[in-house]
Amino acid sequence: MGAPPATAAPSPAPDPAPAVTAEEARLDRAVPREVLRRSGFDSLAPEFAAALARARTVRQAEDTVVRYGSGLWRRAVDRAQGRGPLHGDLSRDDDRPLYWARLALTRELRGWRPGFAVTDEGRARLMDRLERASRGQDSIRYPAGKGGKGVKRILLTGFDPFTLDRDVRISNPSGATALALDGTWLRTADGSLARVETAVFPVRWADFADGTVERTLRPHLAEVDLFTTVSQGRPGRFDIERTNGAWRGGFPDNENVSETGTVPVAGPAAQPQWTSTTLPYAAITAAATGRFPVYDNTSVTEVPAGADTPVVRPDGPTPGSLARAGGGGNYLSNEIAYRATLLRDRLGLTGLPGGHVHTPVLQFGAANADPATGTVTDPEFVRNRLDVIAQVRAIVAVAAGS
Repeated sequence: MGAPPATAAPSPAPDPAPAVTAEEARLDRAVPREVLRRSGFDSLAPEFAAALARARTVRQAEDTVVRYGSGLWRRAVDRAQGRGPLHGDLSRDDDRPLYWARLALTRELRGWRPGFAVTDEGRARLMDRLERASRGQDSIRYPAGKGGKGVKRILLTGFDPFTLDRDVRISNPSGATALALDGTWLRTADGSLARVETAVFPVRWADFADGTVERTLRPHLAEVDLFTTVSQGRPGRFDIERTNGAWRGGFPDNENVSETGTVPVAGPAAQPQWTSTTLPYAAITAAATGRFPVYDNTSVTEVPAGADTPVVRPDGPTPGSLARAGGGGNYLSNEIAYRATLLRDRLGLTGLPGGHVHTPVLQFGAANADPATGTVTDPEFVRNRLDVIAQVRAIVAVAAGS
């Protein structure tokens, strides 16, 4: 008998398929693909993947990440503000191309398999740089000389779309407003000229617990004349939220994660249950800023001192009570308002005007309301978003000039 046939050497095991997040997995649905195609943002992820493949060191990879992240933010801002050619047929004010293109980039980065070693810490840093750059969080810049020659400085934040499993077509007017106002100048109610800088935040509990709000706002609160966090609230109305609560209510975020409990912040022993707006709510609600009514919302939900059952207080919290919902609820819009105003107070900036503005819910036209049969946009949807953006701008002008 002859020798047994030689056994071929085993092939190296292939890299496991890269895990994607719940947000990134939604990219495979028809609507996100259509939004990217109709905005001309669909080419960014393949270009980014090719650029990453050319990186030979972690430093080169980081340079690529920052270049594409900041380029995505700038492209979205330019598109929203009418600069450059309009690639595709979605309206310029649409915030969704930024959201879905960012996820396409993060998915490419998550699946990147370089020919050199990258530690878990290094990968986390790359992802963080991509997130921050593509949200405008690391590009907030004001002209020199606060208050010089009557110039004021305004900081405004928005959010990503959310509740996407309910309707994946959703846009967030606060994110659209951030794109429309970033780097712009406006005339305030007192005649001053003001520069607006903006950033957008994720709808994810974990990012907030990791301090993304404080890290972004802390370098700038001492140099601004006014700040406002903005998010989508209730149908048909704006709310200026008077009080913010230190409580997470558990509604699922964009990763389908729920969190319930006290808002996690540094120095919890000195953490208040409530913080308050310092925006000039009386002036804002009295002004004619647009077609939607604007309310001074004073209601909260609390557990009164010595009790164990939550109750609604229309006129704000009572002494010694525990927070269960601020005026803006107990989701991330309340939390960003709580964190921003707590940071204001901890920095000793108690006289700085700042707080939260809730916009109306952005609605599709009646004939396009069903997510199962509706299209990604319609004229009423665009009109509503443009009207919300214009009214936020007017509200900010009143607030900064009061």
